[in-house]
Order: sequence, then C-alpha cells, then structure tokens
Amino acid sequence: MNRKKAFRTLSAFVLAFCLAAPSLSPAQEQGQPAGPTAPQDAVMGQVAPQAMPTTLDLKQAVEYGLANNPTMASARAQLLGSQYDQNSAMADFLPTATANYGVLNYDRQPRSGGVKSADQTTWSAQLNLHQPVFTGFQLLSTFQKAKLAKEQNEAKLTQTELSLIGAIQTNYLAHLKAKMDVKSAQDSVERLKSQLKVTTAFYDVGLKPKLDVLQAEVDEANAEQDLLKAQNSHDTTRAKLNSLLNLPLEAPVTYVGELSYLPFSLGLTDCLNRAYKGRPDILIGVKSVGMAEKDKTIAGSSFYPQVSADYNYYKKGDSPAVNESKYLSNSAQDYWTVGANASWTFFQWGSTYNKFKSGGESVNKMQADLENTKLNAGFEVKQYLLNQREAADRISVARKSVEASRESYRMALARYQAQVGTNTDVLDAQAKVSSSEASLSQALSDYQTALSNLYIAMGEKNPPLEIR
Repeated sequence: MNRKKAFRTLSAFVLAFCLAAPSLSPAQEQGQPAGPTAPQDAVMGQVAPQAMPTTLDLKQAVEYGLANNPTMASARAQLLGSQYDQNSAMADFLPTATANYGVLNYDRQPRSGGVKSADQTTWSAQLNLHQPVFTGFQLLSTFQKAKLAKEQNEAKLTQTELSLIGAIQTNYLAHLKAKMDVKSAQDSVERLKSQLKVTTAFYDVGLKPKLDVLQAEVDEANAEQDLLKAQNSHDTTRAKLNSLLNLPLEAPVTYVGELSYLPFSLGLTDCLNRAYKGRPDILIGVKSVGMAEKDKTIAGSSFYPQVSADYNYYKKGDSPAVNESKYLSNSAQDYWTVGANASWTFFQWGSTYNKFKSGGESVNKMQADLENTKLNAGFEVKQYLLNQREAADRISVARKSVEASRESYRMALARYQAQVGTNTDVLDAQAKVSSSEASLSQALSDYQTALSNLYIAMGEKNPPLEIR
C-alpha cells in the first residue's frame, strides 16, 4: 500500500512538473537562471484590419499600410515562430519524462530445478526521468542562439516596416506629383484653347493667316494628349498605393496633401551616426555573427563528455494491471533506480575538429558581411543626402523659372492681342510655362523622395515625413 501511494505521489509530481516547465527558470548548464516569456499574440500577431478609408494623408496612409499589408503579417508570424523556438530550446534544460508499458510472453513456463520460477506472461510498466547535467555547452548555446534568432527577427520586422514605409511614401509622393502634373496639363489645355479662339477670331476677320490657326490647333491637340498621360499616371499611382495598403485597386480613396519644401539641417556625420545606431540590417548582421559563434560552440560540444542523470521506476505483474505476481517477490515486482551516466566520444577521425573549424570560418564570413553592410549603409546615407541637397537647389531655380515663364507668357499674349507679336511667340511661351511647372513638380517630388530615402537609410520611421 505504501508503494502504491508513493507511486501515485511521484506520478502527480512528475505531471505537475511537466505542466509547469514552460514557466520555470531553466537550470542552464552552469546553473545560470533564465526564464521564457509566453508569446505575446496581441503584440506580435496580426493587427485587426481597419475599415476602408475614403481620405488619407501621408501619415494615415503609412499607418494603414503597416496595419494591413500582407508582408507585415508575414514578418509578425516569423517573429512569433522564433518566440516558440526560444521556448522550445529553454524546455530542453528541464528533465524529460518517458513512460513504457509492455508485455513479454515466453514460449513455455520458466522453470528452475523443475519448479516454476516466473510467470509465462509478464506485464511491465516503467517511468523514466532523464535530466541532462552537462552537454558540452550544447544546450546553453542552442538556447542563446534561439534568443539571438528572435532578436534578429525583431530587427527583420523593423526592416520590413521601414521598407514598406519607404515604398508607401515614394508612391504617395509620385501620386502627388501626378496630381500637380494633371493640374498643370489642364491649365495648359485651357491656355491653348483660349489662344486658339483668339487666333481663329483674328483669322476670321483677315488679321492672321490660316497657318497660325493650324499651329494653335496642333499645340492644343498635343496638350490634350499630355493631359491624358498625366491622368493615366495619376490613376496608376493611386492603384499602386491601393495595392500597398491592401485595398481594392479601384477603391475610390482620395490621397490628400501637397508637395512642399522643408529645410533639412543635419550634416553627414550626424546622419551616419544615426544610421549606424538605428539601421535594422546592421543589427541583423550583429545577431548573425552571434548566431554563427553559437553554431561554432555547438559544433565543439563533442569535445566534451556528456553527463546525465536518470530516475527509473519499474512495476511488473502477471496481468495488465501489473498489480501482483505468483512468482515475483515484492522487491522484484515494484522497485526504482537512480543513476548517473557519462559518455565521451574522444576520437572521430577529425570529424568534430573540422566541423568546429568550419564554424569558425562561418563566423569570419558573417563578420565580413557585417562590415560590408556598414559600408553600404554609409554610402546610402551619403547618396540620399546629396540627392536631397541637389533637389533643394533645383527647387529654388525651378520656382524662379515658373515665375519668369508665366510673366513671359503674359507678355507674349498681350503683344499678340495688340497685333505686335506672333502666334509662335505665344505658343513658345506657353510651352515654357508647362516645362517649368513640370520641372518644379519634379524637383519637389525628388526632394521629398530623397528625404524619405534618407530617413529609411538612417533606420528611422517617419510616417508623416516631417523634419526631425
């Protein structure tokens, strides 16, 4: 009866221990505590989809895209999976419980000295608790590698966010430029239609030749084609934005805002310092080096002996209930053992040594890749800073050009109406107005696009694209 009570108590203890394992601090191989955290589904899981918007500014578009774009769901799932991998590696520090149950039947009744000595059919049950004591730092390194992998996936999630922010901002700015181009093309068409009416009126009263009318008609038709191209570009950029925000391509969303100029005062040194500190791809490279070092340690774990401890509880009988036996004594029918084991594979023809050396070369490769990532990061920051400064200079020049071309058009039109100028002068002036307006919209778009790329290159999230 006491043995049965002890067996029930031990079984309950094992069950409670196994159920509590995920929340227990693992006895790391040198007794170093560490505790897992349950995956935060609410934090890492998919964000609940939002209602379809009708009007979005730049900040709202970026936030909507981050919440609904499928690439973000993929990155969050990868991060959640790495949290489970870390919990799994942590559980390997804890003892494992294994139960065995079976039956053994002899072809004849066992006898000793002509007397029956054992059951012909023997039922047995066994409970084993196995605790790794020392595995050559394999378990510790595996857990640390899983932790690094989770931190790397956190950086990858940030990198995915930055990439999506950059894509949305770039296409949003292209859409605003297309909107400006449509307005410029509409104004151009209206100016040319007005000029065609004036030229036709002069022709009807014999003041201008038919050639002026034909030239005005050709320029007005070309302006109509430019307007159609601008409208197509406007619709295309809106469809692209809709796809980035996981909206239907034909969703009637109005993207509001204007291209503007805001001075950026940071120098190259400040930008580089912020990039080296905040870029997720550099952090990913650092974690990759750490993971390669852990792989090297895992490969070298076979240099050390493996030590473990086992507890076994046995129960045997002549029936499936393993309660009793006619031939087994109480000590043979119900007993337990405790033991420790050590094994050491000390020679494998250089297999372990070469794996260890290969791991060292992997570390060297990851370190070289990290240095290359830093070099590329520095170049990107320099490139986008130069692009931003160039576009800023073009903006001031383009604004002066727009003012001058509009004044030139006004004067050419007045001279033509006063019969002292030519139709060609008016059409040329009109073409320069359209060209200067296009240059201004392009410069403003290039400036803010370079600004967006610069913040992304520094590893900073700036949804509204404000100067910081």
